[in-house]
Amino acid sequence: MAIQVRKATITDYEPLCVLFEEIDAYHRDHLPHLFKKPGGPSREHEYFAGLLADENVGFFVAEAGHQLVGFVYALVRDTPDIPIFVPRRFATVDTIVVASPFRRLGIGRQLMDTMQAWAIAKGAVSIELTVYEFNQTAISFYEQLCYQPLHRRMSKELKVDEAAG
Repeated sequence: MAIQVRKATITDYEPLCVLFEEIDAYHRDHLPHLFKKPGGPSREHEYFAGLLADENVGFFVAEAGHQLVGFVYALVRDTPDIPIFVPRRFATVDTIVVASPFRRLGIGRQLMDTMQAWAIAKGAVSIELTVYEFNQTAISFYEQLCYQPLHRRMSKELKVDEAAG
C-alpha cells in the first residue's frame, strides 16, 4: 500500500474530523475527567482554517489512495525573551494520529519524518511533545524515534468541600 504524505488543505476538514474524533475518544475513554464529547464537530472549521493559515504551523496528512489515514501537526516557537533561557527555536507536536486499521505500517514514522523536515526548514533545533502516561503505545513509538523525557507534568485532583462553598 502506497502512502503519500502531503500538506493539509481546507478540503481535508471533514475526513480530519473523523481522525480527530478517533484520538479524542481514546483520550475521553482514559481521562473522562479531562476530556468530553463535544456537541458538534471535534474541531470547528474556523479553528482548522486558522491552523492552515498560520505560517508557524505545519499540518501534514497521510493518504492511502484517496483516503486520509493519519495526520500530524506541530508549531514552531521561540523561547521567551527571559535571561534564564538559551535563545532557541523549537517545534512542538500538538497532535498525531493514525487511523486504527492503518497502525503499525510505518505511517506514523512517515508523518513524524515529514514534520521533522518541516521543523528543520523553519529553523527549529529540537522537537518537543506531550504524551499522557496511560498511552504506553505512543510512548514506545516516540522512544523508537529517539525522543527522551524532558520534564514531568503532574496533576492532583482536588476534592472540593461543599461546606466551604
